[in-house]
Amino acid sequence: MNIGIAGTGRMGSAIAARLIGLGHTLTVWNRTPEKTKVAVAAGAAVAATPAELASRVDVIITILTNAAAIDAVYYGGDGLLAGEVKGKLFIEMSTVRPETERALAGWVAKKHAQLVECPVGGTVGPAKEGKLLGLVGADPLALDRARPLLEQMCRRFEHVGPVGAGAAMKLAINLPLIVFWQAFGEAVSLTKPLGIDPARLVEIFADTSGAATVLKNRGAAVAKALAGEDTGPATFDLDSMRKDLRTMLEEAQSLGVELPTAARVLEAFDRAAHAGHGGMDGVRIPAWVSG
Repeated sequence: MNIGIAGTGRMGSAIAARLIGLGHTLTVWNRTPEKTKVAVAAGAAVAATPAELASRVDVIITILTNAAAIDAVYYGGDGLLAGEVKGKLFIEMSTVRPETERALAGWVAKKHAQLVECPVGGTVGPAKEGKLLGLVGADPLALDRARPLLEQMCRRFEHVGPVGAGAAMKLAINLPLIVFWQAFGEAVSLTKPLGIDPARLVEIFADTSGAATVLKNRGAAVAKALAGEDTGPATFDLDSMRKDLRTMLEEAQSLGVELPTAARVLEAFDRAAHAGHGGMDGVRIPAWVSG
């Protein structure tokens, strides 16, 4: 299949490598050309603009930073929707508010194309292995068309409703995950006087109902961070979590509900970012919180 990817950050590059490995033909575009290097090394071609990308492929996958990036990449003068896209399929995987996806679906429909939203759970490792969790918002006919690709990118995907539903579900799922990193750091601070080895401490927590699944999956990296060791490149960093928390709070306000826990964690993460730790991976947050 001839596929384009707009947005080749960590996740976009990992998805590109996965699809190339399965035999698809890939063309990529990124606002910062330097970030296409990983995909190019895996065998992808590069388009000069989003419009050129859309003209060269049948399916366009986008995984972008935020709503402003979606506006620029889709609606700009050289955007994905600037040219003829009739009959093409867009798979939008960014983490944004539902209203952003619904508005985009309307414009895609006006261009006689189809849109499936599928924000995903998982980081770079699962993306490379096709083991993401997809949260799909789509018309059933569009989903049927996207299904073969989603099955190659995701270990599981759930159709949770029309466009906008996937975005809402992704924000909901990310909330307890992000809050967990702060809560676990606070819990670790209570164990400091015990002098327990970090690896043993993490193993104890991971065997209790007080731990999130992420601690079982990434416990070794968390233990390294608590021991002051290097944990490698960030996969889901603090700045990305801050963006998601702000998006959650905006969505909650529009629904007339409050998220006091998310608001307090955002305050704590803002302090960490202002201290220069915005690029810190999630596994390092407990070490920072516990001191």
